Amino acid sequence: MPFADLGYARIDHHRRIRQGIAEAVYAPGKTAEQCAGIVVELLDSPDGATPVVLTRAHDTQIAAALAAAPGGRVVGSTVVWRAAPTRPGSVLVATAGTADLSAAQECIAVLAANGVAARTLTDVGVAGLHRLLASLDALEGIDVAVVVAGMEGALATVVGGLVEVPVVAVPTSVGYGAALEGVTALLAMLSSCAAGVTVVGIDNGFGAACAALRVLQTVHRTGPPS
Repeated sequence: MPFADLGYARIDHHRRIRQGIAEAVYAPGKTAEQCAGIVVELLDSPDGATPVVLTRAHDTQIAAALAAAPGGRVVGSTVVWRAAPTRPGSVLVATAGTADLSAAQECIAVLAANGVAARTLTDVGVAGLHRLLASLDALEGIDVAVVVAGMEGALATVVGGLVEVPVVAVPTSVGYGAALEGVTALLAMLSSCAAGVTVVGIDNGFGAACAALRVLQTVHRTGPPS
């Protein structure tokens, strides 16, 4: 399997062939120069079409990456270059609160990079359940629901009880004291009485997007967009 050795990173150019999802650049722990170098190498992929995603980047890392590789689209702390063509499949990304948008935006950006324009439903947490009930039509005709929630994380169970499609729950670090920076939401989602809810790590919008993409690749039997 070919990879490019940059000295500080070994870039996996065939990950998209194996998994249907290209390697992403996780910015924390990397210098701005390393982020830029990895992005440039990924953009130089053999097929010349692989989408490139930089996640969790701060302003200095984003600036360096864009200087080395102009044309990236910035969504929060995520940057996307060379988004893939539209592929079949429909994903809903719902948040319990506006404070959960950071993880949701990461998920939405990664989906978009891979050719999926997600529907969004924002600020429909269980403290005002009527807000979700007023938007039930958004739950129709989807292949996957991604539910992003902090505090006690109850929205994932509510949505899981309303739909027949896979639900990917993203606990966030939003909340006071006993929310324990997302641990309470994580454990609540893992203990959901709505059978079959899948849970990713705290604040892991990227992982939720990848889980949804794997579902779409199975449902629609598509490989990565060419």
